[in-house]
Amino acid sequence: MARSNHLTWAGGLLAVPLAVAVLSTAAFPATDSESVPLISHRAIYDLKLANGHNKRSLEAVRGRIVYDFSGNNCEGYALQFRQVTELDTGEGKVATSDLRSVTWEDSAAKSFRFNSQNFLNQKPVDNVDGMANRRGEGTEVDLKQPQRKRLELGNVVFPTEHMRRILDAGRAGKSLLELAVYDGSETGEKVYQSLTVIGRKIEPNENKPTDAAANQPTLAGLARWPVTVSYFDKASNTGEQTPAYSISFELYENGISRALLLDYGDFSVAGQMTSLDIKDAKPCQ
Repeated sequence: MARSNHLTWAGGLLAVPLAVAVLSTAAFPATDSESVPLISHRAIYDLKLANGHNKRSLEAVRGRIVYDFSGNNCEGYALQFRQVTELDTGEGKVATSDLRSVTWEDSAAKSFRFNSQNFLNQKPVDNVDGMANRRGEGTEVDLKQPQRKRLELGNVVFPTEHMRRILDAGRAGKSLLELAVYDGSETGEKVYQSLTVIGRKIEPNENKPTDAAANQPTLAGLARWPVTVSYFDKASNTGEQTPAYSISFELYENGISRALLLDYGDFSVAGQMTSLDIKDAKPCQ
């Protein structure tokens, strides 16, 4: 899952800055090849308050994620993402957030375009628009919204490359990854330090899913990994840090995710895949 919504409570209302979705080295070269190509697909996840994960008084959480991913390893990858979440305190207070974003990332993981709109109770809160390019060991960001600005960032990975790195690590039997991730979060100036924990590989005939991933010919024969990605506001070498939020999911070899759990600290939200459509992808020339 390459992108998520970061929900926090602020002044009794819901603030919803944008954040992604997931080998800290001197450079992050793009993945040269993929054992299984990332597949174009449209998945829908129904959201609800996770049992046993409510750390604050919430009566209910309802919502939906629509995740529309397309592209190939030659021309790059596009994502249309929307998450609508309604939080009910049970006291007559209901807050509804609506995050909409469109992104494109080139196959070499050097260029990233992003545009997002954020609404709270149908009123616009944020509008972020910009372009990021990796230059040598750094990254340049050209923001158009919320205001024109040019940023110089360090070595970061973009969302699709983040997912590809997780898949590479899973195939290699690795259990931990540390990455600095940029996806145009919040005002377009946010970089998250991420820690990814990858569990034991789930073989194709093991723990068969009962959601929309069940009986999908495209997923037959593919392994998947349980993954948890924690995002931190900034790296620290002293003491323990609490993540700003984390997301857990099962990740198939072709990039499809199921069994979401979004942990925002004060509460957690489960996302069940209710629909999965595999799309025809334009082949590489």
